[in-house]
Amino acid sequence: MDCTRDEKTERAESLGIVFGDVVLGVHGTGFEYLFSYQAGGLESMVVNGREWLYRAPKPTFWRAVTDNDRGCGFPWRSAMWLGADMFLRTKEIRVQVDGQEVPRFMAPGNNRFAGEVKAETLQVVFVYSTATVPETEVEISYTVERTGKIRVDAHYYGKEGLPQLPVFGMRFIMPTRAEGYCYTGLSGETYPDRMAGGIRGEWRVDGLPVTPYLVPQDCGMHMDTESLTVYRSSVLANERKEGEEAVPFSLTFGKAKEPFAFSCLPYTAEELENATHQEELPLPRRTVVCILGAVRGIGGIDSWGSDVEASWHIDAAQDIEYSFYVIPPQAEG
Repeated sequence: MDCTRDEKTERAESLGIVFGDVVLGVHGTGFEYLFSYQAGGLESMVVNGREWLYRAPKPTFWRAVTDNDRGCGFPWRSAMWLGADMFLRTKEIRVQVDGQEVPRFMAPGNNRFAGEVKAETLQVVFVYSTATVPETEVEISYTVERTGKIRVDAHYYGKEGLPQLPVFGMRFIMPTRAEGYCYTGLSGETYPDRMAGGIRGEWRVDGLPVTPYLVPQDCGMHMDTESLTVYRSSVLANERKEGEEAVPFSLTFGKAKEPFAFSCLPYTAEELENATHQEELPLPRRTVVCILGAVRGIGGIDSWGSDVEASWHIDAAQDIEYSFYVIPPQAEG
């Protein structure tokens, strides 16, 4: 018999779940997460005492249009996805604890829970409806393991009659500007139709560079990525004493089955879209990480009317599914 771990230790390593009136809390060693019923997503992600979320992550459908997009009229044809990117309605929330569906987890049904519920896994599913005509649905599932590792499964439900998608994925906005990031994948900026020059390896990028186009547009895309680690050393809370050395801390996004695409910038797609010149961009204060399952090509045949080749379109009538992990440092390995 293995007597190196007692019952008390086993309980301490399990997830602690608290069914609140407006949030569902889950915590374990080194992490505390809050799922908000009102915000419709993972509203807070504290790892080792530091917050990683400025806004609840949501599905994203838009990337700032490029010169080639403008030239072929793509933003005019697909403009409703910009509205869908900004406005989502939470249609349904489902919760499972250790694989069992939890009914009536919101108030007043949550009153039946006395204190914490101990578990090995927690799954929270958010179903969103899009601000499109016709509307469709996106389902995002978060599965939290007792190490704090989160598996995210994203499913876009295709619908006939919708225009081509610019991208599909998840957008994470972090409270402060990152010091930089490391990733395993293809070198440099790559898109589905611009991957041949990328060299596979492990790469480090200092800061959050934005390509200085005359007119700000989408940039910094990285295809076929296996992992991404973002480094920060600043927080919004006034918890660090003056003169205290900033110690970088990190969060990793890893592939589940298939590699993903990502961008890591100081701006959202809407902020880039709203600026007609570089000086109109706001001061870089946040970190915007998009983990994407589908990306439209950027073309480049010319910038005066030729569309992206059909093989690099994203058909909105087809389902899109992909998965990835969010991995705190203690859950790596």
